[in-house]
Amino acid sequence: MKPERKLWLDLKKNTPTICWNRIENLAVPGLPDVLGYNKHQQFFTVELKVTRSNKIRFSPHQIAFHVQHPKNTFILVKSLDTSLWKLYEGKNIRELAACGLKLAACCSGLVACCSKLDACGL
Repeated sequence: MKPERKLWLDLKKNTPTICWNRIENLAVPGLPDVLGYNKHQQFFTVELKVTRSNKIRFSPHQIAFHVQHPKNTFILVKSLDTSLWKLYEGKNIRELAACGLKLAACCSGLVACCSKLDACGL
């Protein structure tokens, strides 16, 4: 199983109160990987990234999407070296692309990341 698919399955499994839709879209470049809807009736998107190093790769379309949609967009990154999950707000994508995992995340760890998404909209 590819690492990004495993991250998606782990996210889905650990957030049972969030209704998820995987977005498989070639027509709109840069659209995040998943659309979530939580118990607070909030929609949000999550771009899933897996990395073996400090660097996180984004396409110009992904950067443009998050710049144009700074609210309720997130980037979930899993480091294969440390198995640590880090969640970033989409509005920070430029800094994340430049600094990689050295950039401070809005939360770190599986439980904290899932709780942040579950509380979106509060």
